[in-house]
Amino acid sequence: MDPMIGPTRVPAAVARRRVYFFSAVFVLTSLAALMMTDFLWRTGMDELKTAIVIVYTLLFSQIAYGFCQAIFGASVLLRGPDPLRITATLEGNEKVPLGRTAVVLPIYNEDASRVFEGLRSVYRSVEATGELEAFDFFVLSDSTDPNHWIEEETLWVQTCKDLGATGRVFYRKRRSNVNQKSGNIADFCRRWGDLYPYMMVLDADSVMTGSALVKLGRLMEVNPRVGIVQTAPTTVRGGSRFSRMMQFANRLYGPIFQAGQNFWQQGHGNYIGHNAIVRMEPFIQYCGLPGLPGGGPLGGKILSHDFVEAALMRKAGYAVWLACDLEGSYEHGPQTLIDYAKRDRRWCQGNMQHTWMLVARGFNAASRIHFFVGIMSYLSSLFWLLFLGLSTLSIYSHEQTGLSLIPTPGFTGFLHLTLVQHGLLLFAATMTILLLPKWLALLLAARSAETRRSFGGFPRMAGGLFYETAISTLVAPIMMLFHSKFILWILLGRGVSWAAQKRGGEGTTWREAAGT
Repeated sequence: MDPMIGPTRVPAAVARRRVYFFSAVFVLTSLAALMMTDFLWRTGMDELKTAIVIVYTLLFSQIAYGFCQAIFGASVLLRGPDPLRITATLEGNEKVPLGRTAVVLPIYNEDASRVFEGLRSVYRSVEATGELEAFDFFVLSDSTDPNHWIEEETLWVQTCKDLGATGRVFYRKRRSNVNQKSGNIADFCRRWGDLYPYMMVLDADSVMTGSALVKLGRLMEVNPRVGIVQTAPTTVRGGSRFSRMMQFANRLYGPIFQAGQNFWQQGHGNYIGHNAIVRMEPFIQYCGLPGLPGGGPLGGKILSHDFVEAALMRKAGYAVWLACDLEGSYEHGPQTLIDYAKRDRRWCQGNMQHTWMLVARGFNAASRIHFFVGIMSYLSSLFWLLFLGLSTLSIYSHEQTGLSLIPTPGFTGFLHLTLVQHGLLLFAATMTILLLPKWLALLLAARSAETRRSFGGFPRMAGGLFYETAISTLVAPIMMLFHSKFILWILLGRGVSWAAQKRGGEGTTWREAAGT
């Protein structure tokens, strides 16, 4: 396998995969659009129904994209490990010497005790591999609260003393948190970047095993034209029912979607800003963030810097891979629905800024797809709300006429469906696309006795699937309204401020919920 996929060169095997994948997305979306058009055509088309078809097609393309990732991912996992994966290059290279790697943890008004306890765990795990000499650790603070500064520095000194890590664990407090996290990383690169070939970026709530860090280091050594290797973090330590539901979904459904992502994107992957290793030289040289035109929420400084950095790395000719099968990468998730929505509000604005990147020169098609999918992950909520509004308005308009519905056969008259049957068929097809990936994930997980035990056995795993499906069905319209509100605020010029994330289980006040 050649892990390098240049800007103008895509191996034939990868090209075929992309043809299969996007052809499947196109065919499914086209069939769904035809079914919806035929359903509405049977009672007479008008401008309102035409708008419904357009919005439905956009919405269905999103779920078809996710469905195809699950289907292709499941097909790969059923056959065994994907031969076209970045971790395959480790075979026969298990003893390659490691280059120096800086493990960096950018923090902002975090619970310092949690941060340094996580750092201790990572440090001890790396130490146990016998490869500690290749790693240095940096806590990069952007905290603005003096109480946090004092606590961070105290815990840093104590951590160095307890671990015997003086000269290997470092702490830096920036005077001004310009450009937030991306500025913090850039400051580190300017000061220490020439000392380290690689940089392992963690979040304040990230934990990685020493084995995973060592493997990532070796991946960079044996693949000199790879710029970023992104892991697929597993959500852990859920302290509330909501967070445990999200953790269950991540663990059960994640593998098939991640395998599906790797199936088509290969070396044109994406970067989520943490739990990833970065090659320092091209990152410093090519991944400086541009300023966006104009001001307000959609202009100025880029919030979601990670997608852009991955695209710039690809533009420079370096591959970006998802190590979809690398174990030992973990993160915490939001503990409440409100915390989840607040995090999404910031991500929403960042992703909407990527609209500029869709038309920027020099990016390849895969990078533009990542930008588009990220934008649609939030914009689809507004389209869903619009679809519900247009459908309601269409029904109301017909009721006002006082006329009876007299359906015609339509394009699919050979099926001899009544209008009700036609609608139910459309509903059943949509629900199959939405739910089948969950059942595929369950069946694939059930093949492994170890995985079944980790979920408490197959009955509990299946029960968890039903519970997660029921709760996510209730949460989905709430998130639709949240996302729609966020987008409208952005369009009205109301941006978001950079605030510390709540990592624990503090709960949500009524005032906080009302203000989100």
